[in-house]
Amino acid sequence: MKYSKEEVIQYMQEEDVKFIRLAFCDVFGKQKNISIMPDELPRAFEYGVAIDASAIAGFGDETRSDLFLHPEPETLIPLPWRPENGRVMQMFSEITWPDGTPFECDTRNLLKKAVADAKEAGYEFTFGAEQEFYLFRLGENGKPTTIPSDEAGYMDIAPEDHGENIRREICLTLEQMGIRPESSHHEDGPGQNEIDFRYADALTAADNVMMFQRVVKTVAYRNGLYADFSPKPLEIAPGNGFHINMSLRPLNDNDTFRSMIAGILKNVRSMTAFLNPAEESYQRLGKNKAPGYISWSAENRSQLVRIPAAVGEFRRAELRSPDPFANPYLAFALMIYAGLDGIQNQLVLSEPADINLYKADPETLAQFERLPESFSEACSAAASSDFIRAHIPAEITAIYCNR
Repeated sequence: MKYSKEEVIQYMQEEDVKFIRLAFCDVFGKQKNISIMPDELPRAFEYGVAIDASAIAGFGDETRSDLFLHPEPETLIPLPWRPENGRVMQMFSEITWPDGTPFECDTRNLLKKAVADAKEAGYEFTFGAEQEFYLFRLGENGKPTTIPSDEAGYMDIAPEDHGENIRREICLTLEQMGIRPESSHHEDGPGQNEIDFRYADALTAADNVMMFQRVVKTVAYRNGLYADFSPKPLEIAPGNGFHINMSLRPLNDNDTFRSMIAGILKNVRSMTAFLNPAEESYQRLGKNKAPGYISWSAENRSQLVRIPAAVGEFRRAELRSPDPFANPYLAFALMIYAGLDGIQNQLVLSEPADINLYKADPETLAQFERLPESFSEACSAAASSDFIRAHIPAEITAIYCNR
């Protein structure tokens, strides 16, 4: 349900809400928040709530540390794991400078702009997320270990699969929050799990990714486990992927859909620093079903982009290179702009690679362009890209690549 400011204030009074969390994220997509009391909400809506941003990654230093959070009432969501009496609610927030100017490193606002630009061009892009994570045991001191919660394999069931009840609790918690998971199962790695989401508009889908990781970590910890979303938690096991399904509306003809994919393939090298933003991200690519080359095909999971078997409103392109360390707001914004690049310039999609690239010989692989093989290579591709300069503020690119 979408609430107005007046409805939110009334809701707080009627539902015994005692704390309101104003959520945002740093440039790398790590969620942050500040809690306020209900009496402060009218002021927050009218003027915003000041924060000291100097200690937040990518938000500047002590010389210009004041930023303001402006809660967005339509994002009101309950936090079901908090007490029923004295409830806790959350809203995502827009970030501005004290004079009201949008903060250039507010990545959620960058996605809003991408959505608006797509709408002006006559298109809407929707997204469905698939994220993988490992469940590890906690040690005696409560700190995470690298001991998996089970030794089950792909789509195994209980008793081998120890994550069944945890995935169930995660999905039910998400439903209480109005977030719609679509499916869940055990993944390839020991203790590795996956939960997929039904498609939604870009901003909602990105917000859901943020909340999903938070719910998974909270539920796992309550069950004595640690949820690890890092790209390569175990050296000899599959890494964690963040497969992004992208759909286009209106889909008037097949050529437009193919041009959208061509735009993604054209720009993906320059986007990779933001889709795979850690050194360990490149230990995953090219191994265990993670793509290493720029290619596409129908249904083929060895490709960078695959077209799953689906029709009508469920037709989509799946980008398989990102990992869960990616900031979803940046990832979705870049995919929108890449898709628009392909559509507006009527790019012609290359022939599909209907082969298993994981088993292909060196001569065959030499025909395909590789994704960056290191974070430094990915940053070089981003720094030299007119596409990135046009759509990502220089401050953000510098923050990512000058760490």
